Amino acid sequence: MFDHHKVEVEWGGRTLTLETGKIARQADGAVLATYGETVVLATVVSAKSARPGQDFFPLTVNYQEKTFAAGKIPGGFFKREGRPSEKETLTSRLIDRPIRPLFAEGYKNETQVVLTVLQHDLENDPDMVAMVAGSAALTISGVPFMGPIGAARVGYINGEYVLNPHIDEMEESDLDLVVAGTADAVLMVESEAKELDEDAMLGAVMFGHQGFQPVIKAIISLAEVSAKDPRDYTPEDLSELEATMGGLISDELSQAYQIMDKAARYDALDAAKKKVFETLYPEGAEDPAWTAEQIGSVFKSLQANVVRGDILKTKKRIDGRDLETVRPIVSEVGVFPRTHGSALFTRGETQAMVVATLGTGEDEQFIDSLTGTYKESFMLHYNFPPYSVGEAGRMGSPGRREIGHGKLAWRAVHPMLPSAEEFPYTIRVVSEITESNGSSSMASVCGASLSMMDAGVPIKAPVAGIAMGLIKEGDDFAVLSDILGDEDHLGDMDFKVAGSENGITALQMDIKIQGITEDIMKIALAQAKDGRVHILGEMAKALSESRGELGEFAPRIEMMQVPVDKIRDVIGAGGKVIREIVEKTGAKINIDDDGTVKIASSSGKEIEAAKKWIHSITAEPEVGVIYEGTVVKVADFGAFVNFFGPKDGLVHISQLAEERVGKTGDVVKEGQKVFVKLMGFDERGKVRLSMKVVDQESGEEIKKDKAQ
Repeated sequence: MFDHHKVEVEWGGRTLTLETGKIARQADGAVLATYGETVVLATVVSAKSARPGQDFFPLTVNYQEKTFAAGKIPGGFFKREGRPSEKETLTSRLIDRPIRPLFAEGYKNETQVVLTVLQHDLENDPDMVAMVAGSAALTISGVPFMGPIGAARVGYINGEYVLNPHIDEMEESDLDLVVAGTADAVLMVESEAKELDEDAMLGAVMFGHQGFQPVIKAIISLAEVSAKDPRDYTPEDLSELEATMGGLISDELSQAYQIMDKAARYDALDAAKKKVFETLYPEGAEDPAWTAEQIGSVFKSLQANVVRGDILKTKKRIDGRDLETVRPIVSEVGVFPRTHGSALFTRGETQAMVVATLGTGEDEQFIDSLTGTYKESFMLHYNFPPYSVGEAGRMGSPGRREIGHGKLAWRAVHPMLPSAEEFPYTIRVVSEITESNGSSSMASVCGASLSMMDAGVPIKAPVAGIAMGLIKEGDDFAVLSDILGDEDHLGDMDFKVAGSENGITALQMDIKIQGITEDIMKIALAQAKDGRVHILGEMAKALSESRGELGEFAPRIEMMQVPVDKIRDVIGAGGKVIREIVEKTGAKINIDDDGTVKIASSSGKEIEAAKKWIHSITAEPEVGVIYEGTVVKVADFGAFVNFFGPKDGLVHISQLAEERVGKTGDVVKEGQKVFVKLMGFDERGKVRLSMKVVDQESGEEIKKDKAQ
């Protein structure tokens, strides 16, 4: 009925199965990948031709998790999957980054890669399975894709690298690193680490690269029996146009890139571009030799040649720096006194305005994932408004780029946060990029570190980040520290490293060429360390460690522990008791399942009042101790007194006063405040109280000799 092909390979102690020909047969390429019991379907569809006037490659990667994959029904009113979660967005970016550089140069047909999680075994993260499945589907699709790629996750547990650790093993790992690449080269790295040194990080990258080689071989085996015929595609030959344009504007381009100011440089480049169009694509021309898109593409190529050639030849960069110098840095803290913590970090023409806000358990983010619902107490949000690059543009909800940059900064500072026991606050950091020419994500790392220290968050150490670049022509190469925006666009590598003085906490790398060596990565890591340490020194001029106290406007949180079997008493039926405590004291209260109680308020008196109230509910009264109570009921045989939280006890008529009492009402009334001593419990466990042994004015016990 159909041609069904299947390959299997042992990988990381589990079986990886790739099969095609059975599902989604109308797609250009479709592969069902199974790893353990996690299953992902990858499909590829690419248009037969490019749209007229298309001047970019419209590649879309959509990773989607179906809740049925974990036997769950979506929450919410509509009961179906909605907008992509943060995990789905980040995984889509993760897969896009290593495959995009491998499409044939100049290919502009609209292409969509869809990766659907169909089953999750709660052990093997679907993101790696999806990346492998996507690579396989592209390889057999016939589109001009120069793959395949492989991918792997690397953990670092007890000083040993672990290939594709299970999800629960990652809790013990000092590293979460994802690496992707071809058989010969690494193309992408994404990681979070607990202050590992450069050698350990480089070792992890190479371990992962070696670890996914069996996957590449398996994809090739599948392609040998199932791949479609390659599409007829020949890149345009624009060498004549490039020679013509070079003769027109080579001097103007060289002069433009001698201008250090970004705005003035862009004005000069715009003038050169205008000259080209006036000459080769004059307004009103009926049949120009080349299209506007071809001219624009070659103009970018000429820009790259000028910048790259000058850097390799002179070892000087666009703004006059040498290869290793970091642009001037200015760090400020406390820029907004009424916020809990704030910082303004400026590095050259890149600036991040970062604010930290402290909250309580009520402010934690609930995240519903395939592995279950959990709460996140640390959030870092990154915003990139168009004015930061001098443009007017649409503003809306954060896009993939903003979510990705925010997560990178999150990974960089997350390992340095104190434990919940040390600092029981929910932390939200917001980075507003107010200027951009270079890595704004690394500026966000620096600003986030400063703003949290300004807020009094006891982070383990300050964190800084730096973006590295690469220019490589043949065997000649140059590694650039603290790259500009143009050096990023026209270079061969975007290599971001963040960490403390003690080690790396985050590493992200994207390679645009096929052939970066281990030696180049080693040089880049060493150069990045020097830059990171320099930036940390500049940051220390503003603030070198966390403030000893929280700001005036930050909430105070104190913790106490109650027995688990008393949680119900503190909450009360339908939450009645805890609502009353909150209303009467003004403090916010959060109770965890293990009996941890967090009490938050800007007033110490409110916190103490709430603590005292909760203590009275959960603690047991002690025999022989005097308590102040309230008469709640008067009876012929005595008075009932509420003396310890919700607890009442009986003062027998014989214990109301030293002298004989004929009528209870002669001594006490309902609502009256009295002092009582807990005498003990009767045979039924009922509380026995006495008033006659306590001085009702002072609340002190009457000595026996005085009572007699």
